[in-house]
Amino acid sequence: MTELLVPGLCAAFAWWATTGIILWLDHRAPSTYPLTLAGATGLLIVGLYGLAVTAAQPTESGAYLAFASALLVWSWIEVTFLLGYVLGPRRTPCPPLATGWRRFRYAVSAILWHELAILALAVAVLAITRDAVNPVGAWTFLALWVLRTSAKLNLFLGVRNLGADLLPEHLRYLQGYFRKRPMNALFPLSVSAGTAVAAWLYWVAWGALGGADAGFAVTAYALVATLVGLAVLEHWLLVLPTPGDWLWTWALGGRDAKEARPT
Repeated sequence: MTELLVPGLCAAFAWWATTGIILWLDHRAPSTYPLTLAGATGLLIVGLYGLAVTAAQPTESGAYLAFASALLVWSWIEVTFLLGYVLGPRRTPCPPLATGWRRFRYAVSAILWHELAILALAVAVLAITRDAVNPVGAWTFLALWVLRTSAKLNLFLGVRNLGADLLPEHLRYLQGYFRKRPMNALFPLSVSAGTAVAAWLYWVAWGALGGADAGFAVTAYALVATLVGLAVLEHWLLVLPTPGDWLWTWALGGRDAKEARPT
């Protein structure tokens, strides 16, 4: 049981701490943004290198390092989005009367460069880990991509908690592309699919216990299963009758981003 518990706790802590640090950095004064971007870009390079090295390491430590490397790559995506450097050609609120396909086109235009950056990095990650004997890095990145896309679509279609407090001041206009509703038709499908995938990954990890390659297999599946499970939790926080940002109150408490966003 410990073989499942340890990677699960490590994945949960990495998810919670990484998200909190990113939120803390992105809510600092705009004068700190260039340094934050430089640091994130340096870690992106480290992450891509880590994926290349660990792709040939089907070991317990290799699984942890591949997971961490994928988080570093994904962190660059989150940082550049929340800093406002990689968004989309549309930088204005959604027109109040826009509905249907028109509203969707405006929403896509608001985050187009961000989505293309994810696609470009996904291609890079898959190229680096092609034929890898340790695919944990690719699994982690793809899981984050799919589940983040699901969260964005649910915000667009409508949920109870829009997470406005998680957005820096210069991105508050994006709230216009969200919709406040108790739930939407996609939400049950999102959480059901996510729960099923997490359960299946845990089942595979459990089945690998005691096998010839148990150390790597159990760690690999448990890490990704926990990440998927946490993403399902994030989805539930979008609709539960409680603020969804309580997990990262410590990261949002000391906002000093009072200066205007540089142009």
